[in-house]
Amino acid sequence: MKRSLLIKPSMNDDYPIVTHGEGIYLYDSDGKRYIDGSSGAVTTSIGHGVPDIIEAMHDQAKKVSFVYRSQFTSDPAEQLAEKLNELVDGDKDYWSFFVNSGSEATETAMKIAIQHWQEQGNYKKHKILSRWVSYHGITLGALSMSGHVSRRERFVSILENYPAVPAPYCYQCSLNQSFPSCQLACVNEIETAIKRIGSDQIAAFIAEPIIGAAGGVVVPPEGYYQQVREICNRYDILFIADEVMTGIGRTGEMFGLDHWGVQADIIALGKGMSAGYTAIAATLASDKVMKPILQGSNSVMSGHTYSANPQSAATALAVLQYIEKYGLVQKSKEQGEYLLQKLKSEVGDSPIVGDIRGKGLMIGVEFVSNKQTKHPFDKKLAVTNKVVQKAREKGLLIYPSSAGREGFVGDAVIISPPFIITKNQIDDLVLILRKVVLEIQEEVGGAEHVGTNKTSDKNE
Repeated sequence: MKRSLLIKPSMNDDYPIVTHGEGIYLYDSDGKRYIDGSSGAVTTSIGHGVPDIIEAMHDQAKKVSFVYRSQFTSDPAEQLAEKLNELVDGDKDYWSFFVNSGSEATETAMKIAIQHWQEQGNYKKHKILSRWVSYHGITLGALSMSGHVSRRERFVSILENYPAVPAPYCYQCSLNQSFPSCQLACVNEIETAIKRIGSDQIAAFIAEPIIGAAGGVVVPPEGYYQQVREICNRYDILFIADEVMTGIGRTGEMFGLDHWGVQADIIALGKGMSAGYTAIAATLASDKVMKPILQGSNSVMSGHTYSANPQSAATALAVLQYIEKYGLVQKSKEQGEYLLQKLKSEVGDSPIVGDIRGKGLMIGVEFVSNKQTKHPFDKKLAVTNKVVQKAREKGLLIYPSSAGREGFVGDAVIISPPFIITKNQIDDLVLILRKVVLEIQEEVGGAEHVGTNKTSDKNE
């Protein structure tokens, strides 16, 4: 067999070769069908092989696919910026800076936030405040903002120490408190960190509206983001929303922050923005953020060769129009509610399933060795990998996630199928996952596993 020279996520794994996709399904070279239960990396929101998008891509390719942003603009890029501004339901305009990935979008957000203060002659405000149990990307700037311990550890010597506050992770609260009696102690920690570091040093606070890969879909308690917004205003700190995973309908609202009626100063988008049909992401900066730049240097110090290329812009624009045309944000909300309840009823009774949570079609399943203590499995058992691999063997693709109080010893997966999934297809997905969980339960089962009935689960 010919040796592969492609660097894959795990060099020892034997990956199937994909041949084509259709709707929520992917097919490999052996003819095996897989339910795309995670939309790849929480990306292919409208499904595979959509004729409308393919046609839009073809039409643009016949015109021009690439121009350099310092030489030309293009109708698709201009229209995409207008459409994104329209989608942000607020009282201010947002400017778009187009990049190629979510990591670039969050790093550009960081740079714009710092430049915002520099343009006003304030060079002290250069730090970014972020949370532990968070993930903002793999480039050095984005990774510096990330509180994802396992992804930081190889590069910690060259990273900034930006993570400083706990995540609003009620199931595994690092402050050993419970909501609502905690009175949002995790928010108070943000204010404490600001006082310790000095608000005159902090350019921005960054957060995922709902934590994805670092925590297995952690939904904050009510009131959290309202207080975050108030704190940022009070201490003159910009608020960056990392909507790379949550944005463009994934949680049943156009943007994740919409669930709490809060607006960020800067928004990072990716993934669902093009639904996987092209590599494009965006950093949206409000008028407030852009004003000193427009009155100063009149140029954002960032840029990439493929930024705002017309091929990708036309593709993303077609995706956004398709989502609106077929009401897919509402579809995500409705099907997500069904999927969440189905998972809770069919999988939630397992002694190794600690918590099932989420909004829209972004749902996390966290695994524990003891439901009463919420104690995680030994890391050596690699429970997450076992679940993902067994699911793939049975024709279901799901996304691995970190979890747990510290964010590095804990197991979870993300279930996030395309918005077009039907209830019958959801039933099929859950049936496969249930079989997987039962098999894993048998493999890792032991005396620690308690609370095996639904009544005790409800009391957790």
